[in-house]
Amino acid sequence: MLLEKGATVDAGDKRGRTTLHRASVTGCEDCVGALLDHDAFVLCRDYKGRTPIHFAAACGHATLVHVYLQAALSTDPLDAVVDYNGYTPMHWAAYNGHEDCLELLLEHNPFAYLEGNPFTPLHCAVINSQDGTAEILIEAMGAKIVNSRDAKGRTPLHAAAFADNVNGLQLLLRHQAEANAADQSGRTPLMMAAENGRTAAAEFLLFHMKADLTVMDINKNTALHLACSKGHEKCALLLLGETQDLGLINATNSMLQMPLHIAARNGLASVVQALLTRGATVLAVDEEGHTPALACAPNKDVADCLALILSTMKPFPPKDAILPFSFNLLKNCGIAAKTAIPNGGSCPYTKDRHSSIAMDGCYTE
Repeated sequence: MLLEKGATVDAGDKRGRTTLHRASVTGCEDCVGALLDHDAFVLCRDYKGRTPIHFAAACGHATLVHVYLQAALSTDPLDAVVDYNGYTPMHWAAYNGHEDCLELLLEHNPFAYLEGNPFTPLHCAVINSQDGTAEILIEAMGAKIVNSRDAKGRTPLHAAAFADNVNGLQLLLRHQAEANAADQSGRTPLMMAAENGRTAAAEFLLFHMKADLTVMDINKNTALHLACSKGHEKCALLLLGETQDLGLINATNSMLQMPLHIAARNGLASVVQALLTRGATVLAVDEEGHTPALACAPNKDVADCLALILSTMKPFPPKDAILPFSFNLLKNCGIAAKTAIPNGGSCPYTKDRHSSIAMDGCYTE
């Protein structure tokens, strides 16, 4: 009735969304039919460049997707239907798990995933744990899409690891996904899982895909560094359980920090204990001259104050006079009694050490 009275069919709201956009969300086929009968523009775009086809695909209205695709072919057959972020209706159907919509879109343009945003529909499917649409895409596109890369060099395996999507990881493994593919920052799917505390994904990547624990990113961080840096205790312990190489346990990043420095700073007591048990070096210093013990300080100034106080402490009593807890604490802080080091031994701190406090004379009779 409104259309017959002269209502503007393609009038948009302040976000550029027309009546056809709204009908696409509600799935009202009669409304859509009436609008198209009055020449509504099927490829009209809102303020983000999204067409009614995007909305119908996102909401799972397969009948409307079919109607729109037919109308689009007669309106502008060369329009790629890509929004201003580079996403196609196929991205949205894959992300939301609408298999029937995705199949229609694939029939219409089987290589639409090559257009627009390189974060492909397969990335979208696995990051939202939509394994059905992921499988459809792989069957339609073949192996090429499995190891496709987005603008930051991340593969669908990175996306599945980020989402802790084990089923997606299994699917990608069956189709020869590259376990150790590194993105532009040098991070593999295992490192993505470690940094985000995705323990299930990390476990699958380690045990089923034989992911490489020794890979370092552009800042020389290993997966263990990254897990510790974000306080992901379970993930760090899982990685440690598969780490036998002392060199990897004591690996330093570009700031000369070992995993022990980072775990100590983040208060990961169980990880610190496990690292010490595995032989982590307690006297190693980072670029600020801090041992793992001093790294526990909330900031550099406090760490330097702590080092200064420790350097002026009175001589320690004999080893057998120190309570076991106190001695262990001092030893873990990198300070032990004279009797705890060989004759002629010297403190690892020197006046030449950058940003550290000289502690010569700390050990006296």
